[in-house]
Amino acid sequence: MTDADGFTPLRIKRVVRETSDAVSLVLDVPGPSENRFHYQAGQFLTVRVDVDGSSHRRCYSMSSAPIEAELRITVKRDSAGVVSNWLNDSAAAGDELLAAPPEGRFVLTPGAPTDADLVAFAGGSGITPIMSLIRTALADSERRVQLFYANRSRESVIFSEALAKLATEHPGRLLLRHHFDDDGGVVTGSAIEAFVSESRGADCYVCGPAPFMDTVESALAAAGVPKSRVHLERFTVSAVPPGVTDDEPETASTEQVLIDLDRKTTTATYRRGETLLQTARMAGLRAPASCETGSCGTCMARVVAGTARMLNNDALDDDEVEEGWVLTCQSLPTSRTVHVVYD
Repeated sequence: MTDADGFTPLRIKRVVRETSDAVSLVLDVPGPSENRFHYQAGQFLTVRVDVDGSSHRRCYSMSSAPIEAELRITVKRDSAGVVSNWLNDSAAAGDELLAAPPEGRFVLTPGAPTDADLVAFAGGSGITPIMSLIRTALADSERRVQLFYANRSRESVIFSEALAKLATEHPGRLLLRHHFDDDGGVVTGSAIEAFVSESRGADCYVCGPAPFMDTVESALAAAGVPKSRVHLERFTVSAVPPGVTDDEPETASTEQVLIDLDRKTTTATYRRGETLLQTARMAGLRAPASCETGSCGTCMARVVAGTARMLNNDALDDDEVEEGWVLTCQSLPTSRTVHVVYD
């Protein structure tokens, strides 16, 4: 049932309308594929759908938790989102979605102290993986959980009833704070600092729109939260910084990229401004990739000769970077020749 690209058809068991612009899809995993779809809280599925004759791949976080019997993804409509709009408008019970196995590093830290707080910051649909993390932490530990959830208005809150129920079921362990832009304006750094000050030794998880995430990340740094305790999940592709253009000196000198993949070495001519992942694709290679935001680590490869610079890295730790690992979706070559090896 699984195709050559690793995608398995999953039947939609149920469609749940969460808000006017967000829908949850409960998916039925065939028995023979159950092991392939075991996941950790906070991970995502890559789905492939055909819309108007074109094939599209998108990543959607699980809003269910591993302790639950159902596998569920939640998709919010995007004004320019071909797939998210199609799923909101057309997906129905009985339909099939092609999905690759769960991936992602936005997960609970293994062996975290049972008395350490978990502090989550979600903006809009960023609540999706956060919901999975919260459900798991409350069920599998005695950790106190704090959630700062920002939305435009009360009507746009996803999982409003489910969150209220969790707070009732876990009094004293789940602190839930809603923020509505139409009441108090956009979230400020001072509000974030005040919220995190109530925690102790917390791991912080952040997911939402880019401006929201930037505000939270800066505020956590200002509050003295160690970078190692801040976990980020981005839903949008990081833009190339303004200073990086086709005339960027770092990439202008690059002539070729050697790529080790599937037990063979391919020599690709480099085109200025392209990432290492784009270069592999232009060479006709099926290089692994999923989120393409620098968050999941699926596209990681090791630079064994030459150098490359990452535009964004929310997946690799410092030791991995020191060893030469890069996220190819976010990496620009910075030497005349670069040799990249996929594991």
